[in-house]
Formats: sequence, C-alpha cells, structure tokens
Amino acid sequence: MSDVTRILQCIESGDPSAADQLLPLVYDELRKLAAARMAAEMPGQTLQATALVHEAYVRLVDVDVEKAQQWNSRGHFFAAAAEAMRRILVENARKRGRLKRGGDRQRLDLDAVPSPADEACDDLLALDEALDEFARKHPQRADLVKLRYFAGMTADEAARSLGISPSTADRHWIFARAWLYRRMVGDEIL
Repeated sequence: MSDVTRILQCIESGDPSAADQLLPLVYDELRKLAAARMAAEMPGQTLQATALVHEAYVRLVDVDVEKAQQWNSRGHFFAAAAEAMRRILVENARKRGRLKRGGDRQRLDLDAVPSPADEACDDLLALDEALDEFARKHPQRADLVKLRYFAGMTADEAARSLGISPSTADRHWIFARAWLYRRMVGDEIL
C-alpha cells in the first residue's frame, strides 16, 4: 500500500494529523495539475495555480466535514482533486459574472479593447452546464473529460486513473469532445 493510500485511509477514519502528512506527498502533483489547468484559462484569470491547489486541497481533506471523504485509491483522490478544481473555477467564473459585480457590463482596458476574461467566464459556465448534462448520460466519459481538461492529464494517465485501456480512453475522448461541442453550439445532441 502506498503512503498516499495509507494516509487517505487515516483521513477517512478521522485522524486530523493525517491531512498534514498528505500535503507534502501530493502537493507537487496537484500543483502540476493546477498549473496545466490554469495555462488553459483565458488571460484575465485572477485565480492562480497555487491558490487553486490550496482551495481544492482544503475541500478534499476538510476533517471538520460531518461525512468524511472516501477514496478508493490514489487515482480516485486525484480525480476528486480535478473535480474540486473544476468546481472552484466554475464558482470563480460565476462570481465574476454576477450583476452585483458588474457582470452585465463589458470591461474595457485603457485602449477600449474588450476583455477576454468575460468571454472565458461565459465559455467556462457553458462548458460546466454541458458537462453536467453529459455526466448524467455518460458518467465514465465525463470523468475522462474532467481528468483530461480540468486536471491536465494525458490520455494514458487518465486511462490508468479510470482503469480503462488507452484505446477506450481515446474513443471516449473523441465522443465526449464531439458531444460537448454540439451541445455548446446548439446542434442536436447525440
């Protein structure tokens, strides 16, 4: 049993010191996932990769939560981390888009050029909505999208994490991208 899996089991059983032991073991990998995800974001994103890692980690190992998180494996933990990062980015996009924060106004810089951050916010919210619908119909394929897009995993890494073959992961990825694209541009859904 790996150290990560052992510590995850300790966290599940309510050991408050286990969370402190886990962070040094997974921080570098979580930081890489967050950096890859943030690199895919449009310019103007105010959240930084380090803050994304810390927020996701706190959500994952919060020992004060009434029902402790349960992870079957290291891969399950990182899939949960990818999902937490996705939710944080979506929440951040929603905050930016709220009317009380000027979400109905288009930001302009000093040269009166529209800000790409507003478009990124709309795109991320549309993707989140489409991904939620996709997950209801195709849960394993949606997990693959989350790992590839939000966690920045390669096809092989995501396939290993989900316990599927790389060729199956490739087929699922092609299907998922086509489905999400059609959903986001308003074409008929497969």
